[in-house]
Amino acid sequence: MDVRRRSNKPAAMKAHHLPSKVEADSANNASDALPRVQYLINTVFFVLFFWVVSFLLQRWREKIRNSSPLHVLTLSEIVAIVVFVVTFIYMMGFFGIGFIQSSASRSFHDDVWDEEDEEIIIKEDTRIVPCAAAVDLVDCAVPVKPVLKQIVDPVYLPSEEDEGIIKSVVAGTTPSYSLEAKLGDCKKAAAIRREALQRMTGRSLEGLPLDGFSYESILGQCCEMPVGYVQIPVGIAGPLLLDGKEYSVPMATTEGCLVASTNRGCKAIYASGGAVSVLLRDGMTRAPVVRFGTAKRAAELKFFLEDPLNFDALALIFNKSSRFGRLQSIKCAIAGKNLYMRFSCSTGDAMGMNMVSKGVQNVLDFLQNDFPDMDTIGISGNYCSDKKPAAVNWIEGRGKSVVCEAIIKEEVVRKVLKTEVGALVELNMLKNLTGSAMAGALGGFNAQASNIVSAIYIATGQDPAQNVESSHCITMMEAVNGGRDLHLSVTMPSIEVGTVGGGTQLASQSACLNLLGVKGANKDSPGANSRLLATIVAGSVMAGELSLMSALAAGHLVRSHMKYNRSTKDVNAASS
Repeated sequence: MDVRRRSNKPAAMKAHHLPSKVEADSANNASDALPRVQYLINTVFFVLFFWVVSFLLQRWREKIRNSSPLHVLTLSEIVAIVVFVVTFIYMMGFFGIGFIQSSASRSFHDDVWDEEDEEIIIKEDTRIVPCAAAVDLVDCAVPVKPVLKQIVDPVYLPSEEDEGIIKSVVAGTTPSYSLEAKLGDCKKAAAIRREALQRMTGRSLEGLPLDGFSYESILGQCCEMPVGYVQIPVGIAGPLLLDGKEYSVPMATTEGCLVASTNRGCKAIYASGGAVSVLLRDGMTRAPVVRFGTAKRAAELKFFLEDPLNFDALALIFNKSSRFGRLQSIKCAIAGKNLYMRFSCSTGDAMGMNMVSKGVQNVLDFLQNDFPDMDTIGISGNYCSDKKPAAVNWIEGRGKSVVCEAIIKEEVVRKVLKTEVGALVELNMLKNLTGSAMAGALGGFNAQASNIVSAIYIATGQDPAQNVESSHCITMMEAVNGGRDLHLSVTMPSIEVGTVGGGTQLASQSACLNLLGVKGANKDSPGANSRLLATIVAGSVMAGELSLMSALAAGHLVRSHMKYNRSTKDVNAASS
């Protein structure tokens, strides 16, 4: 990436601070303009230096072998020592020129960088290879000093009419949640709500953007009572070579090194021939809890629901709720006189929570006819289980269950990941398996699956809270092909994703889905887009696992985070 600088100061000051290009080239290349005689002299001193060193080492070795005192010197040794000192001083004086010039050059450029009035123009990166083709993880970082830019919204100056509405909100006369319906303008409602909030709290919301967002797109489906939006940067990891296709994976995160680390994992997988994924199950669940007067009656309903002869009738009732929701199974569990019924169904390209809930409600209404003493306590009894770590999800699965694998070649492990196959296998066993067992982990037999899942979920408009069960993952590593190569796999039983509904329809998130080729519903094969997204999530998790485990095995984790995940910029000074 090329960086050029233009100063806004007068020409006279520019001439004072910046040398001309000819002068700079002359200063930087002074050692390149030496005459031929100087090169010959350098060669002579260079040869003399190493010959003298070799001679003195040989002489001292003989003295030690013969038990002769080292301080007693012959004439030849004295001459050799003198020649050594002279040649050493010459070479230090000559080759020190380059060091002095480079130090002066760095000092000069640092001074230029700190000029307050300079304007930085960053050319478009003209590299023809993706970041994944870089030699190492460090290559993905561009050594350009950060310039913090703050989006400043125009100062909101309420009109006389708006001022009256703001005062009524502050006084409690007008409910804040009713502004959209009252005004018919979502953007104006957000601005008035924001101003009222600042007056009521006495706290400024400066720095939280208001403009540049479509508030109509979230009305009634994504967020209530908005006052702005939060900016999260989106990075790209990849290409991820999965099932013979390449994917550029969007990741929304504020954690430094995460995208670069995942990118390095993608590179290692790519260089080893790619990864393969298998979808094991696809079914969203909902588990209502009902109560009876006795445990016997609860058991009777359990037997009724699990009887295969009754399944078709129940499926017919359930499937009326949606074109895509199709009942797959019902699993029941009893706790005294309480019955938990775990319904599982396919949901097309939607994540499907609302879809399965409507189908379950239809079945409960149907069952009420044959079991009038059934008391529905809640349509969700936590046996689903949603947004909580649960063994039922770990064992039975929820959403999409995916296994992804790859064989990483020995050469790639050494050159790209900077570690050894044996070290990775041992670390995985002691950390991800034994260590997690010692901690009593539930579905957490991995290094950082949650990191990658969260970043992709935020970028693609998924429910971030479902990261809890979606990050259930067990990472396996095994030496294969005579111990030379590494077999790597991740098994994730409950990836909950969709490509329609919720946050997926927002412009930014929709663009990220489009980048992956899974935007919206698949008309030819309903559910294909969401299933593909689940496999991409699993493949990306595997890339992240591979890179982080390699950094741990090689001892590079702390060093890389100290280098790329710590800000040296005074944020308060920059924002002021």
